[in-house]
Amino acid sequence: MKSFTLYCQPNPTWGNHIPIMQNAGLEVKKYRYYDAENSDLEFDNMISDLKNIPEGTVVLLHACAHNPTGMDPSVEQWAEISKVMKDGNLIPFFDCAYQGFASGNAPQDAFAIRMFIEDGHYLATVQSFSKNFGLYGQRVGALSIVASDKGEASKVLSQMKMTIRPMYSNPPKHGAQLVKTILSDERLTTDFIDQCSDMATRINEMRLSLRSALEEGGDRNWEHITKQIGMFCYSGLTKEEVTALRDDHNIYCTMDGRISMAGVTTGNVDHIAGAIKEDFITFYKSLVLNSSNESIYDTYQVRNYSDASMIDVIMDKDFT
Repeated sequence: MKSFTLYCQPNPTWGNHIPIMQNAGLEVKKYRYYDAENSDLEFDNMISDLKNIPEGTVVLLHACAHNPTGMDPSVEQWAEISKVMKDGNLIPFFDCAYQGFASGNAPQDAFAIRMFIEDGHYLATVQSFSKNFGLYGQRVGALSIVASDKGEASKVLSQMKMTIRPMYSNPPKHGAQLVKTILSDERLTTDFIDQCSDMATRINEMRLSLRSALEEGGDRNWEHITKQIGMFCYSGLTKEEVTALRDDHNIYCTMDGRISMAGVTTGNVDHIAGAIKEDFITFYKSLVLNSSNESIYDTYQVRNYSDASMIDVIMDKDFT
């Protein structure tokens, strides 16, 4: 299949987005999304990049609980994104994998998609029910496309069937029937929404606990843990720190520092925080003590806290 530039995604995004789109024959481009230095949304640069994307390009947007950063646009920012994409004649492609895990309210978590439709966009949305329905092994999902009229919708559906038939023909039915049964019943739907809220509340409580434990006795800023939402914490840990957590403490997260907050519990949060602080000290002590350049060594400032739980090391910038 001929490769062409027709797809643009946030930087960073879920790692599998890239090979999926490349294997579909698309040339993958990126727009700025996350400011790693300040652990925040890089909104102005994001808007600037969107304004420079060629007309007719498909643009991936995370509907809620952005993976991996957990940093979502505000309602006002979503409105500006919608306007810029409408003015630029860009095609929104929403990935909605964590509905119910962002705000704790599943219907509310779809507000960005509804906003874009109300603004007159023709778009596509992919939904996953793996996490919010506990059906990870079933791989239940849906592809929804909003077309301009019934005629266009019929043509799109015809093309989709032609693509699906030689790929997998018919999807497994069991998991899809479970989701359909629940969402077709008002009482069961209410139970689903309430249980998503319970999960989101627990995760948010763990965010508060992890941040509190990390900040105790030190002055490294962990505010981003509670600013982020959803299943993941984009911790800001370096590859070296992630490797040390794995090798020294049997604590596992992805190499970009993404922590699954669903795996943080009241029983292990203090252990996780203690390991992170211990490895922070060890790594930067090694950095200082192994320096062979005295002029560089002299620019470091090592400050030990009374409980020896944290140090910060400064060389031209504050690592705290």
